[in-house]
Amino acid sequence: MSAENALLAAGAGVVLCGPAAFLLGPWLMRRIPEPVLDEGETKTPYAELAGRGLASSAAYWCGGAAAVAGGLLGWSLGTSPALAAWLLLAVAGAVLGYIDTRTRFLPSAIIWPTYFVVGAALIVGAAVSGEWGSLRRAAIAGVIGFGVFYLLWFVFPRGVGFGDVRLSGLLSMALGWLGWGQLVTGLYGGFFLGAVIGIALTLAKVFRRRQMFPFGPFMLIGALVGVLMGGPLEHLYLG
Repeated sequence: MSAENALLAAGAGVVLCGPAAFLLGPWLMRRIPEPVLDEGETKTPYAELAGRGLASSAAYWCGGAAAVAGGLLGWSLGTSPALAAWLLLAVAGAVLGYIDTRTRFLPSAIIWPTYFVVGAALIVGAAVSGEWGSLRRAAIAGVIGFGVFYLLWFVFPRGVGFGDVRLSGLLSMALGWLGWGQLVTGLYGGFFLGAVIGIALTLAKVFRRRQMFPFGPFMLIGALVGVLMGGPLEHLYLG
């Protein structure tokens, strides 16, 4: 891939993802349903997160995060058939990451539709490029990622929320298209970042030991690291 193509793809990622998340984030927050809370549990309402007016802090945070992610993804993937799927995931991921950071919830009303649009984009990419093997690997990886996180949730429900389980399958599917190295790096990177920062914040008494930690943002950052570094790390490890 030439530097010119990478630069064009990076610019397209910034231009497409930033404004899309800026507009879509607050719009979704004002419309998605609230979760059913356990007795004594509280959260900031989604509509309150969206703020008032078009240029709210939520819009800037979502737009900025999506623009950065879109630029990095465009630079890394270039003309890959998976680029469209990853740009869609960058927009949804920016919104999900902001919501989880503020509420410790990952709304299924956003995650499940994102499965559909990202999966459809991967199918179109396979049809255009003929990379049906990549699509098959994406499906297998999605099942593996979902299964691993489901097991973690089943064994340690206080450490992993079911929203993280839903998100894991989505991220694993997109990472799996790119390769097994990207999948392993992306999932492990999320675990590593979440564990290190979670321990640091607990020791700093920002979070209590029994308090649910917003793991979604670290899963999303880990997935981005998987896209950027998964291939080179796989080649380095395998020689």
